[in-house]
Amino acid sequence: MESTYKTLAEHIVRLYQKRQNEYLPHSGNVPTIPRNNNNNTGLNKSSATNGDVRILIALAGPPGSGKSTIAEQVVQTLGAIPFAPKTVSVSIDGFHLPLATLHAMPNAAEAIARRGAPWTFDADGAVALVKDLGSSFGVRDIAVPTFDHAIKDPVAGGQIVKADVQVCILEGNYLLSDEGSWSEIADLVDQRWLVKVDPLLARTRVATRHLAAGIEPSMDLALARTEYNDIPNGEYVAQHSQGRYDLLIESIEEPRND
Repeated sequence: MESTYKTLAEHIVRLYQKRQNEYLPHSGNVPTIPRNNNNNTGLNKSSATNGDVRILIALAGPPGSGKSTIAEQVVQTLGAIPFAPKTVSVSIDGFHLPLATLHAMPNAAEAIARRGAPWTFDADGAVALVKDLGSSFGVRDIAVPTFDHAIKDPVAGGQIVKADVQVCILEGNYLLSDEGSWSEIADLVDQRWLVKVDPLLARTRVATRHLAAGIEPSMDLALARTEYNDIPNGEYVAQHSQGRYDLLIESIEEPRND
């Protein structure tokens, strides 16, 4: 998918240049309007004077669609492009509800088994993060929770998004969902990307990941877990993100060289 990563990186460069021009008119006047028409965040005066802005991209897709890889590879590709905007990827995995919270639920057994479903995340926290990222450019750093697979729980402040970051690629299953608090995010970002993947490919990827992470001791059990939890979650993503994207990205399995 090297060509896809390059295309997406070049798209971000063009998008960023266009947004800079919108906020640095030829007259030299400092803009005081919000960053875009979809939210209430604005630019601080010093950043606006330089024509600098922060662009937020929501990258959603089913489990096993390769969201994390796409985000990371696009960031890496941008790093090799002269004068490209400073870009980071931000995973929403840090908003998994802690195991202690799931164990305290009346339906604890189901909550543990279905971890990764929309209702097992702190969606309000994810929305608050997107708002903070949209309003903090040039003002302050933002601490982002991450997910530690070794302890199987979120870690507060595991990532710091510096104030000078110009593009944030947010990646998570439900960022374009039309239900609950998740539904607010599409209107808080500048671009919405959805990843499409063959269900059988996603199934294999997720089961392999479960096995490698030690979540299940055998491929048979890993596949069973995938069928019970991840496949329904993927179907949910496809259904509730329909028509809510600007770019549709097809995830494919690249041939191995060995």
